[in-house]
Amino acid sequence: MTHLPQGTAADGPYALSIGPDKTGWSRAGLRILELEPGQSHAFDTGESEWIVLPLTGGCSVHVSGRIIELLGRETVFSGASDFAYIPRETRAEIASGAGGRFALAGAKCGRRLPARYGPAPEVPVEARGAGISARQVRNFAAADTFDCDQLIAVEVITPGGNWSSYPPHKHDEHRPGQESVLEEIYYFEIEETPEGPPGYGYQRVSPSRPGGTDLLAEVRSGDAVLVPDGWHGPSIAQPGHAMYYLNVMAGPGQERDWKICFHPDHVTEGYR
Repeated sequence: MTHLPQGTAADGPYALSIGPDKTGWSRAGLRILELEPGQSHAFDTGESEWIVLPLTGGCSVHVSGRIIELLGRETVFSGASDFAYIPRETRAEIASGAGGRFALAGAKCGRRLPARYGPAPEVPVEARGAGISARQVRNFAAADTFDCDQLIAVEVITPGGNWSSYPPHKHDEHRPGQESVLEEIYYFEIEETPEGPPGYGYQRVSPSRPGGTDLLAEVRSGDAVLVPDGWHGPSIAQPGHAMYYLNVMAGPGQERDWKICFHPDHVTEGYR
């Protein structure tokens, strides 16, 4: 199943839990942790490295004998957040006095890097695309902005009515210097409005080879889409409702690299 509506991949304390043990792929994982005021949650990282990223609210991350305080944010549409990196083979605890929702983006890895704090002001924010494909990309753990062993993770804000993940692109073949193999997870939130029903968006994944992933899904807050292969995009936001998605990627290659190939039928200069 490549489209996971809200609640269908819940597991214990996690509103969403995606990992190699559940997807059948080798590396990428994502958990969404919801904490009530005063609650905490401890977990073992195992063979994976993790980034704790506040979606709403703030928290304290207890790891490797230190406490990393995350101020967090009001919502994902408020701006970039600070975050914490947690290495493999570590026990960590997340505690929140006021409560909140926290993404744990992870990847199976080989190296054990030190626990670190990622300040919000240092997150590179990129304006990508133009016109109705304009969007904002927050490269908090992109391959060239924050050191991880295998994990790559970014946030994207798409204004209402716009297309993003456009032109459609893929990264499911190993072609040195041109394309890297990366599993990918999209996690969605749709901006609420003071009046009216909840918003939605659409996500397309089309086959890059016979029998490949083929999906056109209506996505809402809390949904996830798995992209093990194929051309992904566009991601389309309903007019009047900005769309947020968190991309979590990891692959089997020795190099932590984001190299993509654009669909030849859709490449349009200025929209990338």
